[in-house]
Formats: sequence, C-alpha cells, structure tokens
Amino acid sequence: MFTFIDLFAGIGGFRIGLEQLGGQCVFSSEIDKHAAATYERNFGEKPAGDITRIHPDEVPRHDVLCGGFPCQPFSVSGKQRGFEDARGTLFFEVMRLVTAKRPRAVFLENVANYARHQNGDTLKRTVAMLESEGYRVSHAILNASNFGVPQARRRLYIVGVRSDVESQAFEFPESSNSDKKVAIKDILISNAEACEQIIDRIDIRFDDTKTQSATSRPLQIGTINKGGQGERIYSIEGHGITLSAHGGGAAAKTGAYLVDGVVRRLHPIECRRMMGFPEWFSIDSRRGQAYKQFGNAVAVPVIEAIGKRMLESADLAWKQAEWKFDDSSKARNLETAS
Repeated sequence: MFTFIDLFAGIGGFRIGLEQLGGQCVFSSEIDKHAAATYERNFGEKPAGDITRIHPDEVPRHDVLCGGFPCQPFSVSGKQRGFEDARGTLFFEVMRLVTAKRPRAVFLENVANYARHQNGDTLKRTVAMLESEGYRVSHAILNASNFGVPQARRRLYIVGVRSDVESQAFEFPESSNSDKKVAIKDILISNAEACEQIIDRIDIRFDDTKTQSATSRPLQIGTINKGGQGERIYSIEGHGITLSAHGGGAAAKTGAYLVDGVVRRLHPIECRRMMGFPEWFSIDSRRGQAYKQFGNAVAVPVIEAIGKRMLESADLAWKQAEWKFDDSSKARNLETAS
C-alpha cells in the first residue's frame, strides 16, 4: 500500500482514483466549506482548511502528493493573470510541501489553458521548479472522453517522479484501453426523475440537417434563444460538453440534451456518472452546489489510469482495491484484495 495526500481536494476525485489503486490517504486539505462538507460526508474525514496556514510538520510523510490546484488564474474564462493572481501563488504552496516532504511522486491537474498561458512560460516555470527539487517531470493534455466517460473534458496533467526512485520512464496513457463505447444516453436517469431539469421554452430550435449518429464527441442539434454558451442542445448519442462550475444560460453548467423528446439539463446524478464517480458517492442536496462541485472535480477514471502508470514509474507496490457498499445503507467500505 502507498500513501498520498489530497491537496485542493474538492469532493475527492483524486482520492477515489488513488484509493482504487490501493492507496491510503493520510492528509487532505480543502478551503471551500461546502466541498469540504461533501468530502467529510463521503470519506469520514474533515479536510484541513487554508493550505497557506498549514505547517509542513502538520502533514504526515507520504509517497504521493496530489491535487488539482486552482484553475481560475489560468482559465480562458478568467483574466489569465496566472502567478500574478493571489490564487496562482497556491502552486508555491505545493512546492513548499514538496520541498519539506520529498514525496516519491507529484501528481497535479489543471485546465488545458495552463499549458498555453503566457506563451507556455507558466508551464515551463512549473516544470523547472519541480525539476530543481530532483523530479523528472512529464505533462500532457488528456480528454476524459478517451477514458470511459461520455464527457469532452480536456485537462492538463503533470506528473513528477523523484529521480532517485524512478524505476522506469513515466508515460501517460492515451486511453483506458476499453472497448466499451459510452454515450450520454448510457448515464441518464428518467425524465420523471429529472423533471426539475426540463427546459420548456418557445425559443427552442432544432437543426434538422444535423445527424444524430453515435459519436465520441458532443453533437449539437439545436439552440435555445440565440445559442450562446449554456444555450446549446446536444444529442444523447454523443458525448457531453465539459461540466462547468460557472456560466449562465438556460442550461448553465451542464449543457442541454434532447432526452426522449424533452430538452433538459443534466441531473446531478448524471453529472456524478459523467465524472466517473461511483454510485455510492453522496451528492450535495443543494443543486447549485452539486453542479459547482462536479464542475470543479477531476474525472476519476483519468486519475486512476494515470495513477497506475505513475506508481509503476515510482516503483511503488500496491494492491488493487475494490469498492463495495451495502445496498440497504449505501455505506462505503474499502476492501483490499489479496
């Protein structure tokens, strides 16, 4: 079994992915009180708060440091101030713990635009800082669509393996290597269960020239109002658009889909499935918070696929874990296979 810490933990996507590989989380940190409450409800552990107030002595020794550090300073939807933004400096908090604790591996996630920010200088600076601490660093932009979930979600992943423990060169997986093809229609609940997500407006328009054949990308077939962001309708035969924590429009945060003749947003249960979270995962009962939390989360199958390669590279032994729950109580248990 390997150990890891879960920084900027959100609702625990990194934790689920790495625990499914046999890891043990020994520390977590999350500043958002609502996300932290969801995390505690699911994992029985209240994350520490503001990382800037956490002394390295409070953090146990660990094999892997992981986290999706805040993306707003680097997102195309923001001002893209990067390290000039106070939130951008949180990467330096990651480096503070890397320097103090010297984990065998570092596993980070951010928006795809991080790689292009300031003509690539931001990413170069990030890589250089990790390399200066003795890590061999790889990075890649991967799409969750290639890892068994029906969502076009491109994210930058950074993996650093300490050079003195590296057993083999790290390589990112290109996909989950599964022959199973999934689409939005495969993760849906009934319209009756998602009645609050139905969009009934007179300005809905469909484009009859658009094919609805199966595809592994989002397939727009109509619009609401003027068809701006959050006002586009997609086929359930394709993949969904990126879940977002922010944004406006009639179908804000999830996009709109034509489901059995009805146009609607996705239900939080469907968002959970779009992110690859297990069915036992308890969702925030407040719809707005649920959308925000899944929009800020990491896609679990991508984390697991990268994590497996990372563990092999960092020469960490682990046992494959299986998730099981009691149908009557939905209680969570982790059993490690021998």
